[in-house]
Amino acid sequence: MLGLLLMLATFLAYQQVWHAGFIWDDDAHVTRSELRSWHGLWRIWFEPGATQQFYPVLYSVFWLEHQLWGEAASGYHLVNVLWHGIAACLLYRVLRRLAVPGALLAAAAFALHPVCAESVAWISEQKNTLSAVFYFSAALVYLRYDQGRRIGSYALGLGLFGLAVLSKSVTATLPAALLVVFWWKRGRISWKGDVLPLVPWLIVGVGAGATTAWMEKTFVGATGAVYELGFVERCLVAGRALWFYAAKIFWPFDLNFMYPRWTLNAREFAQYFYPVATLGLLGLLFVLRKRSRGPLAVALLFVGTLFPALGFINVYPFVYSYVADHFQYLGAAILLSAAAAALTFCGRLLLSGRRALMNGAAVCLLASLGWLTCRQSAMYADLETLWRTTIARNPSCWMAYNNLGAFLLESGRVEEAIKHIQTALKFGPDNAAAYTNLGDALRQQGRLDASFAQYNRALAIEPGNPVTHANLGTALLQAGRVEEAMAHYRTALEIKPDFARARTNLGDAFLRSGRFEEAMASYRRALENDPDSVEAHVNYGTALAQSGRVDDAITQYEVALAIRPVFFTARLNLGNALLQAGQVDAAILNFKKALEINPASAQAHENLGRALLKNGRADEADVQFQEAARLK
Repeated sequence: MLGLLLMLATFLAYQQVWHAGFIWDDDAHVTRSELRSWHGLWRIWFEPGATQQFYPVLYSVFWLEHQLWGEAASGYHLVNVLWHGIAACLLYRVLRRLAVPGALLAAAAFALHPVCAESVAWISEQKNTLSAVFYFSAALVYLRYDQGRRIGSYALGLGLFGLAVLSKSVTATLPAALLVVFWWKRGRISWKGDVLPLVPWLIVGVGAGATTAWMEKTFVGATGAVYELGFVERCLVAGRALWFYAAKIFWPFDLNFMYPRWTLNAREFAQYFYPVATLGLLGLLFVLRKRSRGPLAVALLFVGTLFPALGFINVYPFVYSYVADHFQYLGAAILLSAAAAALTFCGRLLLSGRRALMNGAAVCLLASLGWLTCRQSAMYADLETLWRTTIARNPSCWMAYNNLGAFLLESGRVEEAIKHIQTALKFGPDNAAAYTNLGDALRQQGRLDASFAQYNRALAIEPGNPVTHANLGTALLQAGRVEEAMAHYRTALEIKPDFARARTNLGDAFLRSGRFEEAMASYRRALENDPDSVEAHVNYGTALAQSGRVDDAITQYEVALAIRPVFFTARLNLGNALLQAGQVDAAILNFKKALEINPASAQAHENLGRALLKNGRADEADVQFQEAARLK
C-alpha cells in the first residue's frame, strides 16, 4: 500500500509531462529509423557509435518502447515517471534494510523533490531513472548476500549491477558506496569479507567508466579548448559543484535546465574557498568519526557518487555549464536520505508522543516538494517552452538562444530566429553552431552572399563539422554553383559517411546536373542510412519521374506520405506523377489534398486546373487558373 501511494504521488507530481513532447536531443536517444529492426537491436549491443553512448540496456528499452508506441512522446514520459517511482520504492527498501530512520520520508522526498525533475521530465535522461532501478536493486540484493553469503544472491546482484552500468555508467560507484556503508555499520572493513567480493564489481565499474569517457570524446564531441582544464581548475570546479548541488537539495529554487558556466581563474583566491571548505568539512567529520561515523559516511557517499560529474572526466555538457540537475540524481537520494534520518531523529527527540504532529509536518513538507516539482516539470512541455524558460532564468545562456533560434527557424519564423541567434553570438562569439544557424536563416531569406560568410566563419572555428559543410553546399546549390556544392557535400560525407541528409543533397546536385543515375544511387544510399527520410524518398521519386520511371516515382511519393502524411511537396509531386501516368481522378484528389496543406500554393492551383481540364471540367479548371494567376 505504501508503494502504491508513493507511485500515485509521483505520477501526480509529474502530471505536467504526461502529454509533453520531445525536446533537444531526445531524437538522438529515441530509436532512430536505421536501428528499429532486429538488426538495429544487434547494432545497439555490438556496434560502438551506433548509439550516442554505449548504454545498450537503455537503448534496448528505447527500442522496445518504439515498437510499442512509436513516435508518441507520452509513452516515453510515462515510462520515465514509472522508473522514477520504482527507484523511490527500492530506495525505501534499501534504507529499511539498513535500519535508517525516516526511510519512507526519504523515499517520498526523493520521488517528489524538484531537483529530480530534469531527469524524470526529459526523455533522454531515462538513462538516470532506469539505471537507478538497477542500482538500488543491486544494492538491495548485495546487502542480502552480505547477511547470508549465498552465491545466488551474489550472482543476481552482479547481474543487476551490470544492467545498471550498461544503462548509465555513473552507477559504477556502487561497489565503493557499499564499502562505505559497511564501514559505517561495522566501524571497519574486512579485506576478505568486504573488499574481495566486490573486486569483480569494481572491475566492471572501471571498465564501464573508461568506455563512457572514450565514447564522450570520440562520438559525443567532448574535445577541444573548452575541455582543456588543468588539475587545479578541475579541483575548483569539483569543490564549487559539491556545494552547488547540496544547496539545490536544501533550497530547491531557481532550478534551471542550463545554469551559468563559471569562469575559472586559478589566480583568484576567492575561488579556492569551495574546495578548501570541502576538505575542511571532510577533515572535521573525520575527526568526529569516533563519536559518530554517520556524517562522514554521508559525505563520502555524496562526494563519491557525484565524482563522475565533478569535472575530472570530460562530458559534453561542460561546453555550456559545469553543473546540471540530472548530474546529481543519485547523489540527491543520498543527501535526502541523510536529511530525512536527521529530521526523524530530531522529531522523535523533540516531539516525543506527538506522532500526529510529526506526520502532519512530513506531509506538508512532501506536498510542498510535490508542488515545486509540478511547477518545475512544466518547463519541459515542449522545445519553445524549454528554451524560453531557460533564457528567463539564465539571460546570458548562448546555447538556449541558439537552440531557440534553430527551433524558430524550423518553424518558419525567420526574423525572430535571427534575433535570437545574434543574441547567442553576443554571449558566445566562438559558437560555430550559431554561425551555421545564422547562415541557414539568411539562406532562407535568399541572402546567399551573406549566408556564405556565416558558414565560412563557422568552418573557421570548427572545420570538421559535417552539418556546416552540408548546409553551405545547399546554399551554393541554391546559387547555381553546383560543383562547389558537390565538393562540400562530399567533405561532409568524408567526415560522417552515414550522413543521410548530405547524401540526399548530393543527389539533388546530381539531379540539377542531369546526372540521373548518380542522383538515384545517392538517394538509395541515403535511404540505406535513414529509411524514414521523406526528403530522400521525394527527391528519389523526382529523379525516377524525370527518367521516365513514373510508376516507381509514385511508389516513392506514397512511401514518403506514409511517413509524413502532411508533406506538401510529396503530395504535389504525387499528383503530378499520377497525372503523367494518366490517372487523372487520383491526381485531382492529391492536388486537392496538397491545397488543404498549403492553400496559398499557386503551383498546386495551376496543376489542379490542368488535371480538371484534362477531365473535361473546364469551368472548375478556370476557377483554379484564375486563383493561380491571382496568387502569382
